[in-house]
Amino acid sequence: MKACARNPPSRLQNQSRRISTSRRCRDVMPAWVIDKYGSNDVLRFTRNASFPSITYPNEVMVKVFAAGLNPLDVSMRGGYGAATLSMKRDPLSISRSGSEFPLILGRDVSGVIMECGLGVKYFQERDEVWAAIPPWKQGSLAEFVVLSANEISWKPKSLSHTEAAAMPYVAATAWSALVNTGGLSKDNCGNKRILILGGSGGVGTFAIQLLKAWGAHVTVTCSQNAEQFVRGLGADHVVDYTDGPVDVSLSGLEKFDLILDNVGGDTERWALGLLKPWSGSKYVTLVTPFMQNTDRLGVADGMMQTAATVASKALKHLLRGVHYRWGFFAPSGPALDEIRDMVDKGQIRPVVEETFSFCQVPQAFQKLEKGHARGKTVVRVSTGGT
Repeated sequence: MKACARNPPSRLQNQSRRISTSRRCRDVMPAWVIDKYGSNDVLRFTRNASFPSITYPNEVMVKVFAAGLNPLDVSMRGGYGAATLSMKRDPLSISRSGSEFPLILGRDVSGVIMECGLGVKYFQERDEVWAAIPPWKQGSLAEFVVLSANEISWKPKSLSHTEAAAMPYVAATAWSALVNTGGLSKDNCGNKRILILGGSGGVGTFAIQLLKAWGAHVTVTCSQNAEQFVRGLGADHVVDYTDGPVDVSLSGLEKFDLILDNVGGDTERWALGLLKPWSGSKYVTLVTPFMQNTDRLGVADGMMQTAATVASKALKHLLRGVHYRWGFFAPSGPALDEIRDMVDKGQIRPVVEETFSFCQVPQAFQKLEKGHARGKTVVRVSTGGT
């Protein structure tokens, strides 16, 4: 979607654009940071985190009202993807090792724009926005965060900031996997059979709602105690993975047009056999070895290993008449624009499992580490976001 097609909600279209070029008086802010990788005890609250600044003309500064946490935050706290993300932050390796610290986690944000760069055309100060923050940028567990205007979207009018912070990262991930990689859209989903492996987590709960809004038939795997939960989101058929071998249960069903795999492990061994052969069907997995390869082998060797792995698997399965793909998170303001409209129409709703105050961030991480989530964990950062 082109930037010129990004129209603001009607309530904003007649407002004049305000651009601030003033320098902020303050140079510190409250935030939760880590100074090294490790377990939950590396989380540290400070009132002296560096205040972010707008560096490029297309950036905006957002005051954070609510931040959503994802399993990726727990993984990043432990050092997952450190090599790849360091290269993304510093492609020329100018900075010394460890220059990412103090690092602020948090990939979801809902808040209000406080300042706009001179090149920002479609947003203005005081706009309420939401965004999925790329993992190579400082996160949302802070009072302020700076983002590209291409990464943000106007927040759905029907949601509070706490509710809105539960959606962007999982929405952008599911959108990237299903739309960009899987080739699905609202125009071609009717009567398609989709299987979601691991449907009760953040990405799964969003994907169910998106696909049902587009007219697909959705089958989900989850535990028995999550069955009513995913059916309430629209799942047509639910398979309990605790009730015997899940591959046996699924093999008795009609074959699928697309499989979205949030589980990984040995699912690749049997899942592709559930697809309709020679009909353009796709298997898209979000569990890939890309980050582990670069962490273990270094960026260059890790990328070579990754390319060889995905190419060999894609070729092997293509000879069997199905497509094998890896899906990745991709930040996208235009995608969030479309999702916002679906939310305000009542087609998609946020699934918030538990909320925490800003002083309870370590407890929020502990809850997230337990797994088996039924929706998202959200942190209320600033007052006024209810």
